[in-house]
Amino acid sequence: MDTNKRDIVSYSSMISCYANNGNSSKAVNMFVELLHQDGIFPNEYCFTAAIRSCLDSGFFETGLGLFGFVLKAGYFDSHVCVGCELIDMFVKGGGGDLDSARKVFDRMREKNVVTWTLMITRLAQFGFHGDAIGLFLDMLVSSGYVPDRFTLTGLISVCAEIEFLSFGKELHSWVIRSGLALDLCVGCSLIDMYAKCGLIRDSRRVFDGMVDHNVMSWTALINGYVRGGGGQEREAMRLFSDMMLQGCVAPNCFTFSGVLKACASLPDFGFGEQIHGQSIKLGLSEIDCVGNGLVSLYARSGRTECAQKCFDVLFEKNLVLCSGVDDDASVKDSNLNSEQDLDRKIDYTGKGASSFTYASLLSGAACIGTIGKGEQIHARVVKMGFGTDLSVNNALISMYSKCGNKEAALQVFNDMEDRNVITWTSIINGFAKHGFATKALELFYDMLQTGVKPNDVTYIAVLSACSHVGLIDEAWKHFTSMRNSHGIVPRMEHYACMVDLFGRSGLLSEAIEFINSMPFDADALVWRTFLGSCRVHGNTELGEHAAKMILEQEPHDPATYILLSNLYASEGRWDDVSAIRKRMKQKQITKEAGSSWIEVENQVHKFHVGDTLHPKAKKIYEKLDELALKIKNVGYVPNTDFVLHDVEDEQKEQYLFQHSEKLAVAFALISTPNSKPIRVFKNLRVCGDCHSAIKYISTVTGREIVVRDANRFHHIKDGKCSCNDYW
Repeated sequence: MDTNKRDIVSYSSMISCYANNGNSSKAVNMFVELLHQDGIFPNEYCFTAAIRSCLDSGFFETGLGLFGFVLKAGYFDSHVCVGCELIDMFVKGGGGDLDSARKVFDRMREKNVVTWTLMITRLAQFGFHGDAIGLFLDMLVSSGYVPDRFTLTGLISVCAEIEFLSFGKELHSWVIRSGLALDLCVGCSLIDMYAKCGLIRDSRRVFDGMVDHNVMSWTALINGYVRGGGGQEREAMRLFSDMMLQGCVAPNCFTFSGVLKACASLPDFGFGEQIHGQSIKLGLSEIDCVGNGLVSLYARSGRTECAQKCFDVLFEKNLVLCSGVDDDASVKDSNLNSEQDLDRKIDYTGKGASSFTYASLLSGAACIGTIGKGEQIHARVVKMGFGTDLSVNNALISMYSKCGNKEAALQVFNDMEDRNVITWTSIINGFAKHGFATKALELFYDMLQTGVKPNDVTYIAVLSACSHVGLIDEAWKHFTSMRNSHGIVPRMEHYACMVDLFGRSGLLSEAIEFINSMPFDADALVWRTFLGSCRVHGNTELGEHAAKMILEQEPHDPATYILLSNLYASEGRWDDVSAIRKRMKQKQITKEAGSSWIEVENQVHKFHVGDTLHPKAKKIYEKLDELALKIKNVGYVPNTDFVLHDVEDEQKEQYLFQHSEKLAVAFALISTPNSKPIRVFKNLRVCGDCHSAIKYISTVTGREIVVRDANRFHHIKDGKCSCNDYW
C-alpha cells in the first residue's frame, strides 16, 4: 500500500494480525510506526492489541507507558476491551498486581459480563477466593448482568478449592435453572467440585448425566475416585479402561498421573505397567507429573531399578546437575562450563526450570530416597531464586522427611515466611513417620494457634503420630474434634489409623468393636491393618477372620496371604503354610520380594535376602561375620522366630544374617565415612531380629543408622531406637 493510503483501519488490522499470531514485537513496532504518522491516531482496537502484545512479549514497562497514554488520550472509557486488556496486563505481566487491576476495573464506566467474569476469575486464580465470591455477589446485585457459563465455571472452581459446598450447590441449582446443565465446561467444574468436597457419588451423577465427555471430565472423575481412597481407586482404574475402550477421548498427562496414583495405592503394579506402556505410546511418560507417578509406582512395588530409571529421565531432562555427564547433542561448544551447559540444556527443553519442575524432581527424589540428588536440587533451587517459593519448600520438607533427614526438613520449615496447610501437614507427618510423636503434636497445636485450618490429611498425620507411640486417649480426642471442631467427616483412612492404634497396643478386641461400630463397612485397608496387628500379637483366630474379610473384597491380594502364612509359620503350623503357598501358586499370586537399598555417592545399591551379586559381596559378608561376633559379645541373641521356614535352628541363624537390611548396613559400614549417618530404605516392614541386631551394631560401631521401612522411620543410635521398640 502507498504510505499515504494507510489509515487507522489498515494499521489496526495489521497490529491486531501480528498480536493474534504471536508476533508481539512486530505488533508493538507497528503501533510505534502508527504514532509517527500525521493525521492518524490509535483507536481502541490498536490499544487493545498493543497492550496484549506487551503482555505476551514481557514488555511490562512498555505496557505501563501505554496505560499512561490511554489515560491521557481519553481512550480508557472508549471500549471495555481496553479495560480488560489492562486488567490482564497488571495481573499477568505485573506479577499478580491485583490492586492495580482492581483499580482499573473499578474506574471502568462501562462493564459487561466478560469484564465481571475476567476480574472474578483473576481474583480466584491468585487465591483471593472470598473477594471473587464477593465480586460475584456485587455483579448480581448492582450490574444487572446474568452470569454466563464462564462466570459459573470460575465460581464453581472456587467452591472446589475452598470446599465451599453449600454455595457450590446453590450455583449448581443456578446452572440447572439457566439451562447450562449439559454444558461441558460447567459439567467438568461440577464433577471436580463434588469430588474435592468428598461427594464422589454426586460427582458421578453429574458425569453420567452429561451427553458429551472430554478429557477434563474423565480426568476430574478419575482423580476424584483416587482422592477418595479406601478402595475407590479400583473404580478410577475401571473408568480409565472405559475411556480407552471408547477411544473417543485420549488421556492427557493429568489422567495418567491420577490412574498411576490409583495403581500405587491399591496396589496393582501389573495394571500400572500397562499404564506405563500407554504413556510411552502417547509420548507422555517423560512429562513431570507422569514421570513422578511412575517413580512412585515402581518405588512402592520395590522395583527400585525401574524407579531410578524413571527418575533419571526426569532429572536429566530438566536438570542435568552432574558435571560429568556427556554433552547434549545440542551443546556444541566444548568451552562451556557446567553451569553454562546446564542453562543451555534447560533452554533446549523448550522451557526454563519452573517451580513445578523443581517440586516434581524433589518428589521423585523423595520416593526413591536419593537424598544426594535431593540436596543437589535444593542447591539449584536456592541459586535460581526459588528459595521462597511455597510449593518448592513444601516439596523440600517432604523430600528431607522421606529421605530420613528430619533436621533438614525442620530447618526448611523454620526458614519459611509463608506456610499453608500443606506445609504444616508435611512437617507434622514427617515427625510422625520418624516416631517423634511429641514434636508432631506440638507442631499441630502451633498450627492451630496460627489460625491455619487442618484438613483431612492433617488429621491422618496426627492420628498416625498417636498410633506410632500408643497415645490412645490423645488419638480419641483428635478423632472426635476433627468433626466437632473443624467439620471434617472421618473417612476410611482415619478409621484405619484408629484400628492401627488399638492393634499396636494389643487391644485386638477393642479394635474389632471399633470396626463393627463404623458407620460404613470396613474396606480391605482397615482389615489389612487389623491383620497386621494379629500377626504381631500372634492371634490366629482373629487373623483368620480378618483375612477372610479382605479376600472377600480383594481375592488376589498377595499381602493377605503372606501375613496369614507368617502367622501360621510363627506358630509352627507348617501344613497350613504349605496350603496357603499352594493356593497362591494356583491363583498365580506372587509374593513381593523383600529388598533394601542405600545411596552411596549418588548411586543406589540394592540388596535382596542372601544377595551375592554385589561387586563387594565378599567384603560385605566378611563385615557381617565380624559384626556377628562383636554384637553377640555385648548381648545380642538371634531371634529365630523371624525365620518363617521349617529348617534347623542353625540354618535359621544363617538366614537371619542374610536379610537384606543387614547386608545394606554392612555395605554402608565399609563404604561411607564414620561421621556420616547410614540411611537404609526397605520396601517391607523391618524384620524384628534385624531391628534388634542393628541397635547392637549402632553400639559397637558408634554409627547412627536410620532405617525407613514400609510404615515408618527408625532412628537408631547408641543402641536405642526412636520407636522405643513399638512399631
